[in-house]
Amino acid sequence: MKNMKTAKKTTNRTCCGCGQIFDKKELIRVVRTPEGAVILDSTGKANGRGAYLCRKAECLAKARKTKRLAASLKTMIEDSVYEALEARMEEYERQ
Repeated sequence: MKNMKTAKKTTNRTCCGCGQIFDKKELIRVVRTPEGAVILDSTGKANGRGAYLCRKAECLAKARKTKRLAASLKTMIEDSVYEALEARMEEYERQ
């Protein structure tokens, strides 16, 4: 039997704002926990239903306006969550 290198799988996810497919590590994950709270998941491993956004402020604005993020999480999202996401987007744009 020959030693064959296996290619690593990349995990792709779709941005709720623009609809483009990215590697999971390039996106921001928003999670609806089993208790119903909506939180930002910096580890990418939090328990619950997740939705992804790319790191562009335009995508967040579009996902908020069209309510795609809320539809993906199947819950209403409070303004405080959107404000936290906006702050995170500003951090990424500064880098």
